[in-house]
Amino acid sequence: MSHLLMKKFNFMYRKFSSFSFVLMLTLGVLLFSSNLFASKKADASTVWVGTWSTAPYFVDANNRAPEPSLSNNSFRQIVRVSIGGNVLRFRFTNLFSKNDVTFKSVGIAVSTGGNSIDVASAKVLKFAAKEEVTIKSNEELISDPIKFPLKPGMKVAITICFGDAGPEIGGHAASRTTSYLMEGEQPLTADFSKAITTDHWFVTSGIDVMAPKTTAAIAILGNSIADGRGSGISKFNRWSDVLSERLLKNPATKNRAVLNLGIGGNCVVRGGQGEPAVVRFDRDILLQQNVKWLIISEGVNDIGGVRNSDQATQIAKDLIEAYKKMIDKAHAKGIKVYGATILPFAKSSYDKDFRQPARDTVNNWIRTSGNFDAVIDFEKVMSDPQNTKALLPSLHSGDFLHPNEAGYKVMGEFVDLKLFK
Repeated sequence: MSHLLMKKFNFMYRKFSSFSFVLMLTLGVLLFSSNLFASKKADASTVWVGTWSTAPYFVDANNRAPEPSLSNNSFRQIVRVSIGGNVLRFRFTNLFSKNDVTFKSVGIAVSTGGNSIDVASAKVLKFAAKEEVTIKSNEELISDPIKFPLKPGMKVAITICFGDAGPEIGGHAASRTTSYLMEGEQPLTADFSKAITTDHWFVTSGIDVMAPKTTAAIAILGNSIADGRGSGISKFNRWSDVLSERLLKNPATKNRAVLNLGIGGNCVVRGGQGEPAVVRFDRDILLQQNVKWLIISEGVNDIGGVRNSDQATQIAKDLIEAYKKMIDKAHAKGIKVYGATILPFAKSSYDKDFRQPARDTVNNWIRTSGNFDAVIDFEKVMSDPQNTKALLPSLHSGDFLHPNEAGYKVMGEFVDLKLFK
């Protein structure tokens, strides 16, 4: 072949090769884009939804884990979820702590009652593909997603083998649920029948499930009455639990999760246990997964802390302004907000003549202002007809402030399920 013919051939070959490469690249991009679109379309059919959550706060010395403490020991906590799912992720918190906290391993399993688990169901959580992880002080952590057949209303055991946990640690002291502490690094399926018991949760703060996009959560912002003071230990019979059971049994609302973000002693505006509601609102409510409804059920501790009529008048105004701001924030996120009236407290430690008008003012505003999307009038169903400023004798726990188990049942059954369709 002549030199001229050879050059012409090489030129044509390179041109054809370039065209083939561009063609293949174009086809590849189209195929990738098609697959990506299909993937996004599939992903768009599901969302992360919170199925269980609790509000973290600083745990004082009186409520820390018993000896031998959490450091280098194993701790099993039990929680009750609301909705089910097959892919989960777990949330852990080290907020309100000055210490880093290390997990040597974390296991999950179906709780079969007390400290016992279904060993066959046990799985190990991972964090960025590793079992051991350290949560820095004032930080939070989410596990890698894991496949787990979570049934609606299931009790789940979370077993943490701690490394260094330090003396101060955040959590939720008023768990109303028994947890189990064993000395040393125990296997995740270990028998905890000889464990030391304590009615506190530590570091565990939430569980999310992957669910169809028609699924959504109801968040409850509250105080000890939401948190369940007066309910049964490990009975899971707070009014929020009763509501959750009803929602799950009702075909129209079976895909509605309930997230209880109550803190005993919590205030809305200032003071109290944990951060006030106006401070913790963005984290504890707006950062929950796929919340579509919010129930605000607190204010009694703010009123119960005032010392004279001038303070009472001012706290009523402050509460109303705080409710307005929280409603506006929630509405901006597409969340409907329902206001729960403050329960009666006559004959309780909060009962003072100058505090009663403040409660009446706030409750009247909740009912009539139109700022809330709906009203859940707990006062109406819980008050004593013979003395409407007091709780029914059969429905409080003896302190004329907190409901008993019967009272929480009444509250949970009173909420209209049509609000969550």
